[in-house]
Amino acid sequence: MQNNSDVELIPKLVEKYQSLKAEIGKVIVGQDDVVKNLIISIFSNGHCLLVGVPGLAKTLMVNTLAKALGLTYNRIQFTPDLMPSDIIGTEILDENRKFKFVKGPLFANIILADEINRTPPKTQSALLEAMQERAVTAAGNTYKLDEPFFVLATQNPIEQEGTYPLPEAQLDRFMFNVWLDYPSVKEEIEIVKNTTSDIVSNVKVVLDADEIKNIQALIRRIPVNDNVLQYAVNLSTITRPNTEKAHKWANDYLSWGAGPRASQFLIIGAKCHAAINGKFSPDIEDVQAVATSILRHRIVLNYKAEAEGINVDKIILEFLK
Repeated sequence: MQNNSDVELIPKLVEKYQSLKAEIGKVIVGQDDVVKNLIISIFSNGHCLLVGVPGLAKTLMVNTLAKALGLTYNRIQFTPDLMPSDIIGTEILDENRKFKFVKGPLFANIILADEINRTPPKTQSALLEAMQERAVTAAGNTYKLDEPFFVLATQNPIEQEGTYPLPEAQLDRFMFNVWLDYPSVKEEIEIVKNTTSDIVSNVKVVLDADEIKNIQALIRRIPVNDNVLQYAVNLSTITRPNTEKAHKWANDYLSWGAGPRASQFLIIGAKCHAAINGKFSPDIEDVQAVATSILRHRIVLNYKAEAEGINVDKIILEFLK
């Protein structure tokens, strides 16, 4: 049940969200939807996969976000020779001949996993275990990661040679799969102008770790009407081919549909989308606003879809109708 203090907190959350967007906007030109989805996934305590060609400021965006949130930040460049211990940390002998655990780069609030599909499955799964459990295991000991903990992974869609695509089960751990597009001509002119001059943008801290944890708890407490819950679950259900409720397009074009985690993320994402827009409870439009980024990496196209040139976004659009 929503209490009165929560009702008072929503307008404050809207203010914080607007300030956060303004700070990021000092450095990042355009990409409004991407920034919005990033903030929603942090407020919802989820992880995010960013897919885009090189040079679209994915790294800069994450770096700027970490600064505005006042959180610790580490970037890990994933390469084919990266070992799990390189990201988790390792045990060493100290001067007293005792084993001591030296923490790896995973011990920060925001982790940018750059080009996650460049590293072998063993290292990918070490990262994905940390995402799921928010803890790592080394030499039989479990170490808790700092909260809030948030993984932002980037993937380059062009070069597929020498890459290890993430298995569907691992992709499912990401709340959002966000596609970055090229900027418009007008935006690109502004980007070039800003980055080739001596302009220095100072990003101010808008939130801290405790405030983010409070926001995450507030989002959880937002009530949802039964019809919205029903809509979210139905939306996930119709994506599953050869099941009782399957949509015709799911049977024709999909080999796999979205699991229950999609329904959970649709609701939590809708709650957050409603809150940052000043609403006290989400409606169906809020579910639709987050649906594409949540379903995109959870449905698998079959050969027929690829042969007919039908892409994931087109199929999701059909489901939303």
